[in-house]
Amino acid sequence: MQKIWICGSKGQIGSALTRLINTLEYELTDTDVDDVDVTRIDEVMRFGEMYRPDIIINCSGMTDTEACEKNPKQAYLVNAIGARNLSIIAQKVQAKMVQISSDDVFDGDTDKPYTEYDVLNPKTVYGKSKAAGEAYVKEFTSKHFIIRSSWVYGKGNNFVKSVLDKIESGEALNIADNHIGSPTSATQLARFILQLIKTNEYGTFHATNKGTCSRYEFAKEIEKIIGKDANITGVPIEQSDFSTVRPKFAVLDNFVLDMLQVYEFPTWQESLAEYFQSKK
Repeated sequence: MQKIWICGSKGQIGSALTRLINTLEYELTDTDVDDVDVTRIDEVMRFGEMYRPDIIINCSGMTDTEACEKNPKQAYLVNAIGARNLSIIAQKVQAKMVQISSDDVFDGDTDKPYTEYDVLNPKTVYGKSKAAGEAYVKEFTSKHFIIRSSWVYGKGNNFVKSVLDKIESGEALNIADNHIGSPTSATQLARFILQLIKTNEYGTFHATNKGTCSRYEFAKEIEKIIGKDANITGVPIEQSDFSTVRPKFAVLDNFVLDMLQVYEFPTWQESLAEYFQSKK
């Protein structure tokens, strides 16, 4: 039975993974910052050498983009140094390493979906720190999967929850109609990761639900699914109620995934409907 170590297990993707992993197939150990602080190399090495996992999945991260802008040292410490530390122990124990990354490693100054072969050009602290984390993983591990996704939602704080909270409280919403991406379910992403780690298809993958929309269209789909009328207005990203510190065009092309035919994602609308169905 292979051993999986999930770091950042309380986050959206970590929570989805721990829920979906078949414990008859894998021996699971899940940790969060209170158990093992990934920014501390001694803690990471000590735990990794004791547990000796076959697979390490790094779901830890500082994901609040505005907080990253205000505290870049902490962003790099968690998103870059944390990834470095886990990569070092992964190589030492010869574990497969899964690194969760983001569309923010691109600048968003285009209208063409980004493939895995496009040049990185992050504009935000968050994006730069995630790109640095990717570089460390490539430098220190020989068996790695770098997974970039976008607009992920699941358990915890995210766009879907924020929109729901505002609708429930009767607040008006100003949502960006020129911020384009592919909403991606954490559950669907976890299913993909659990399929990918069974392979030796190492490298970088873009992994998002099929289709694209604006943040405004995303919010309107949420409104439609829950069946409540809401006061939602489409505005430029600069006037949006939500974070403006993101690439304007956040569409990733699952180019490598389509070539290798490892996994096929459903549409973003299908996954969003499933997400709400599971909450009932």
